[in-house]
Amino acid sequence: MPKDRVESAYRVRVEAAAAGRNRHRNPHISNADEQRYAGANYPMSFTKGLDHDEMTGVIKQASHFEAFRGAIDEGRIEPFTMRVPVPVMPEHARRKWEAPTAGVVYDLQGPDPQAVTMAPAPDLRSAELDFEMAEVYELALLRDVPLTSFDTGGGTSEAEIDGAVNRLNAMQYASDGFQGRPRKVASSGQLDRQTVFRGSAPGVEAGPYLSQFMWIGTRDQAGGTDLEDGLISYGGQAIDQRVLQAENGDDYMTRWTDWHKVQQGFDVNHCGPGQALDAARCFIHRPRDLATYVHYDALYQAYLNAALILLGMGTPFDPGFANLSGMRNTFSPSGSADGTAQNTGGFALYGGPQILTLVTEVATRALKAVRFQKFNNHLRLRPEALAGRLARAEEIDAAYPATSHAFTEMRDRMMPTLTAIDAANGADADLPNGNYLLPMAFQEGSPMHPTYGAGHATVAGACVTILKAFFDTGTMLGINDEGGCNDGKAGFYRKISEGVHYLPTKDGKTLNSCPIKHPLTLEGELNKLAANISIGRNMAGVHYFSDYYDSLRMGEEIAIGILEEQALCYSTDDFVLTLATFDGGSVRIGRK
Repeated sequence: MPKDRVESAYRVRVEAAAAGRNRHRNPHISNADEQRYAGANYPMSFTKGLDHDEMTGVIKQASHFEAFRGAIDEGRIEPFTMRVPVPVMPEHARRKWEAPTAGVVYDLQGPDPQAVTMAPAPDLRSAELDFEMAEVYELALLRDVPLTSFDTGGGTSEAEIDGAVNRLNAMQYASDGFQGRPRKVASSGQLDRQTVFRGSAPGVEAGPYLSQFMWIGTRDQAGGTDLEDGLISYGGQAIDQRVLQAENGDDYMTRWTDWHKVQQGFDVNHCGPGQALDAARCFIHRPRDLATYVHYDALYQAYLNAALILLGMGTPFDPGFANLSGMRNTFSPSGSADGTAQNTGGFALYGGPQILTLVTEVATRALKAVRFQKFNNHLRLRPEALAGRLARAEEIDAAYPATSHAFTEMRDRMMPTLTAIDAANGADADLPNGNYLLPMAFQEGSPMHPTYGAGHATVAGACVTILKAFFDTGTMLGINDEGGCNDGKAGFYRKISEGVHYLPTKDGKTLNSCPIKHPLTLEGELNKLAANISIGRNMAGVHYFSDYYDSLRMGEEIAIGILEEQALCYSTDDFVLTLATFDGGSVRIGRK
C-alpha cells in the first residue's frame, strides 16, 4: 500500500475517533427507586435469579442484591458466580443472567456503548407507571383478539378492546394529556381503537395495526410468487412470513407458586420449549402471534426481511443518494430533467450488499449500549415482577415501612384493570387479596436481564434508521402503471395509480390485497415495523411502553453515529443521506 494511502487511512480513523469524542454526552441518570426503596429489600429493582421470600415475593436478603450490584459495577464475569448468593437448585435447572458485562466493552465504530443514554424510567409513585403497567395488563387480556379490531373500521367492535380503551382513558396519565412519553391519540385527545397500543412515531397510526413488512413477500425470480403469498426471496430460497401458532388462552405464571419459581431463576423450559406451538403456520393476526414472533426472532430479522422486500421491489433510494446507487436513470450535474444515461450502479458500494450488511451490523452495537443501561444504570424490574408486588401489596407494605404504602396505593389506582385481570386469572388460594399476576405469553416469563432499555426496541431503532437513511421514505405502497419493468406491479413508488395494502383473513391462513384511499408511506410502515416488534414484547408481558419509547430513540442515535463515521470514508463522491427521525424531524448525514 502506498505510504500516502496509509497516512490518509490513518487520518480518516483519527477523524472518526475525534467525531466520537466530540459528540454531546448526557449523564446516566436513573429514577432512584433502587436507592429510595433499599430499606424494603429493593422491590423496584431487577432481582430475578436471586432468592425471593415466599410470602412477599421480594428478595430474602438485601445483601444478595448488593452483591449482585457489586458484580455489575466490577464488570467481570467471575463475581456473578463466586460472590452472588443464589437459590439452591439442580445445576441444569438454573437460568443464567444474560451478558451483564456487555456494556463495559469498547467498540470501533459508532458511539461508545456508554456515550448514549436514556432518561430515567417512570418511578413507582408516578401516574405514568400506573398507566404503562395497566397497558401491559390490558395487552395480556387482548392476546387473542384479532388485530383487525385494533383498527377503526377494520372489523366489528370487540367488547374486550373497547373495555381496555375505556379503562385506560379513565386513568390520570391519560386525563393529564400523556405528559412525558406521548401516545398517539384520536382528534378528541383520547385513545381509540385506531390509536391504542400504536407507538409514537409518525405514521404508526395509519392503516392496519401491523406493518405491511410483517405480512408481504416479493415476486420471485421465476414469477411464481407475489406479495400476497408472503414469501420473501432470499437468493434462490424463500423466507416465509407465516409463524407458528400458540393456542388461544395459552398463558403462564398465573399462580403464585409458578411465579415464585420463575423469579428464583428456575429454568422451567429445561425439558421443553417456552410455548406450546402448533406446527401449522399462519400470518400474524393476533397479538399472541406477534408475541410468538418476538420470542424466537433473530433480533434484526424483521429489518433484514424489510430490506430484502424493498430491494426486491426496486424501491427508490434517498434522493440525495440515488445518483451514487445508480437508482437514477440519467445523470445530470445541473439538476435538469434531461441528462446522460448513467453507466454505474451500486453493489459492493452504495447498493444492496452494503445496506443488507449495515442493517444487521448495527444490532450488535445497539445491544452493547442497551446492556449498559439495563444493568449498570437502571436495573429496572420487569412487569411480571411488578405484578407480583401488586398481588402482594398488603404483605409488602406491612413488612417494610420504607415503601410508605406505595404498592397498595398503586394497586388501588389500577383497580378497574386489576379486577379484569383477577377475573381472567381465577382465584389462587395463595393470593387472598386478589390474583393480580400478569398472564405471560412465555412459560419462563421475561429474559434474565432488566427491562430498561429494551434490546428489541434498541435494535429496532438502529436497524430502521439505516433503512430510512438509504430509501426514499416518501414513497407510497401502491400499484405502479408508469411503464417499464414495474408495469402493474405493487410496491413502494413515488407515483402510484392505486393505493393498496394487504390484510390476513380472520384465521390468518391467507393474505389478501385491498384497495386503500390514503396510501401508506414507507416512513410510516418502517416506523410501524419498529413499534410492532417493540410493543410485541409488551404483548408478551416482558416490557413497558417507556422501554420501547426511549430505547427506540437510543437505537436511532447509535445508527446516526455509525452513518456519520461512514460518511467520512468517502473522499471522492459525496455520501449524503437525509433520514426522518422517530420524533418527526430530519437529520442530514454527510461529510461536513
